[in-house]
Amino acid sequence: MNFKKLLLKLSLLLICIIPVNALAYSSSIIPGGDNLGINVNLNYVSIVGFYKVNDAYIGEDAGFKIGDRIKKVNQQEISSIEEMVQLIHQDADQKQIDITVMREQEELTKTLKLVKDENNVIKTGLYVKDKITGIGTLTYIDPETKIFGALGHEITDKNSSLKVEIKDGNIFQSEVVGITPSENGKVGEKNAKFYTDSIYGKIQKNEEEGIFGTYQEDFHGSDAIEVGKLEDVKLGKAYLRTVVNGNEKKDYEIKILEVDEQNPTKNILFEIVDKELLSISGGVVAGMSGSPILQDGKIIAACTHVVVNHPERGFAIAIENMLEEGEK
Repeated sequence: MNFKKLLLKLSLLLICIIPVNALAYSSSIIPGGDNLGINVNLNYVSIVGFYKVNDAYIGEDAGFKIGDRIKKVNQQEISSIEEMVQLIHQDADQKQIDITVMREQEELTKTLKLVKDENNVIKTGLYVKDKITGIGTLTYIDPETKIFGALGHEITDKNSSLKVEIKDGNIFQSEVVGITPSENGKVGEKNAKFYTDSIYGKIQKNEEEGIFGTYQEDFHGSDAIEVGKLEDVKLGKAYLRTVVNGNEKKDYEIKILEVDEQNPTKNILFEIVDKELLSISGGVVAGMSGSPILQDGKIIAACTHVVVNHPERGFAIAIENMLEEGEK
């Protein structure tokens, strides 16, 4: 066989084994709708407020701001409040510490005075946190990969509105015990009871398209349904699957008003038309994020946002966009 023929044969073999338009996710997935408790551990310590020490806000006076992300104490990297406290107490006689923070994209180092109270307890004047707990809705489980997706949007720090950087986290059982309804100009919310020991899965990623991880509970017996493509979504009737009482999932009728294939996350504008749901929730409420949207027996999207001045309306992300990010 001459060299040209050998190259042609190798080229044909390569063409045969390269998949065309291969998808990382399954063509059928298990729709969610379950209410979730969500707990994530941050990979930094966030400043969430200030308190007075000897009639002065020493943290604010040092130049710190709410939303600053503490990365280092005395040039040593930290990722938890426990590590921060250890460094503060490392030298009982130190009068001040250097704290390095990220503020948006800028790294800043500032000096903070330490004050001891009458009980010899060191005060910093800073309120801080290193974890976030909340509720949301499970969107899907891929039965082939055991990857789950929820929320349909990223977890953000409510103080800075920035996406949080996470180390890890859990989704766990929660029960809806009441609804504070939405009103024009005011977003309502689900009120829930947490069962933190009943863990459903481990969170591994916090992305613009949602939170993703590995589902570890038994989901056998749950029916998978076909993934609907955004290009096939029709205006008109669809259903929103969510929980508004206890753990009971229910499908509520909605109307799809607009479809936008260009927007990366707000692909569908919909309106709740189900009278029962409107009477309970007043429309879309916090905690519904991730609720799957079904049309013609397919899962097509997940609820993500409320239109604040028209709370019966909301936005949804195409399920394809969630799946593509979740299974990278």
